[in-house]
Amino acid sequence: MHDIRAIRENPAAFDAALARRGDAALSSDILALDEARRAKILASETAQADQNKAAKAIGAAKAKGDEEEFQRLRAEVAEKKSEVAAMQAEAKELDAKLTDMLARIPNAPAEDVPQGADEDDNVEINRWGTPVELAFEAKEHFEIKGVSAAMDFETAAKVSGARFVFLKGAVARIHRALAQFMVDTHVDKNGLTEVNSPVLVRDEAMYGTDKLPKFGEDSYQTTGGEWLVPTSEVPLTYSVAGDVLDESDLPLRMTSHTLCFRSEAGSAGRDTSGMLRQHQFEKVEMVSVVHPESSDDEQKRMLRCAEGILEALNIPYRTVVLCTGDMGFGARRTFDIEAWLPGQNTYREISSVSTTGEFQARRMNARFKPADGGKPAFVHTLNGSGLAVGRCLIAVLENGQKEDGSVELPEALAPYLGGKRILGADGVLS
Repeated sequence: MHDIRAIRENPAAFDAALARRGDAALSSDILALDEARRAKILASETAQADQNKAAKAIGAAKAKGDEEEFQRLRAEVAEKKSEVAAMQAEAKELDAKLTDMLARIPNAPAEDVPQGADEDDNVEINRWGTPVELAFEAKEHFEIKGVSAAMDFETAAKVSGARFVFLKGAVARIHRALAQFMVDTHVDKNGLTEVNSPVLVRDEAMYGTDKLPKFGEDSYQTTGGEWLVPTSEVPLTYSVAGDVLDESDLPLRMTSHTLCFRSEAGSAGRDTSGMLRQHQFEKVEMVSVVHPESSDDEQKRMLRCAEGILEALNIPYRTVVLCTGDMGFGARRTFDIEAWLPGQNTYREISSVSTTGEFQARRMNARFKPADGGKPAFVHTLNGSGLAVGRCLIAVLENGQKEDGSVELPEALAPYLGGKRILGADGVLS
């Protein structure tokens, strides 16, 4: 959410930030609505003062026995009361319109975010590992002999429809091992607090984390009105909504492994093969709530946490900073990590690490009390995948594939697989 006071003070800077995202200038429309709202509030307050003045005069007229004046003032008070109620209703309606308008405007990009229109303008900032050179034609994850029977899309389609999967046997175990490894690493090595968070959230939580009102169609809503989380960013971040934290409480660093649900509205025909893009998937999320002065450093720290998972699994990757035209709605700056997938002969996104600045905190009124006793200020919130479990499974299977259809698994997973390192062509761990 944008600060209306900042827009009043510097509308040109606000429009320039929108222009960097490829959006039209909006300050004049916003300020016109804001001025109408403020004028209506002032008019209602003036009418309220007149009503109060007339109400006091009623008592004096009654004490004097001036019946005519008494009745005139009663009529005036009744008229003012109706006038005030109408003005207050109009002011409330204008305020709701202004809030809705501001809620649909994306975050302003940080100054160091590269200018660009789409993913082709993203800038690579890091590369780790060397893509594996196979002596045979690489297969995609679902084509590998030791995997194909345990990755059942037909049964899932019968039960749930397209873009779902049944994982069975050893493949299901590897998937579970990956999630456990990620959580343990974030807790034991990266200092995050593990949270078992809900996957059903209310409107307020979706709104506070900028998923509503603009992106409701991208998520699933239950008949009871709750939403299935698109990521545990929503419950973790919203957990501090309405709070005024002590500065000494910061930073808050959390991680959660949950099911995630996305309708993938508008993505028909994209990445439909295999389990790269699913309606239901699992993710280990990282969320930080920090002091504004440490926000940028925290994003770099979170990025290293995510990169470290891939390095421990020996998965080659590259890191890019997203350009202004490819960033998410609430992001101020986003780093994407893309894992190497031999089956597609390319790098594919496996994690996004974003800082939202005070954008989400303002929407959900999350603040902290400075240690020096100053006025409460908005916290900064950050989120990042640490990692998407299904996509990490794809990367592990494709990078470890052998010509005979078996898969060599990363050493880091051995403790979670009973010491076993090989997924055989027969689908059995050994």
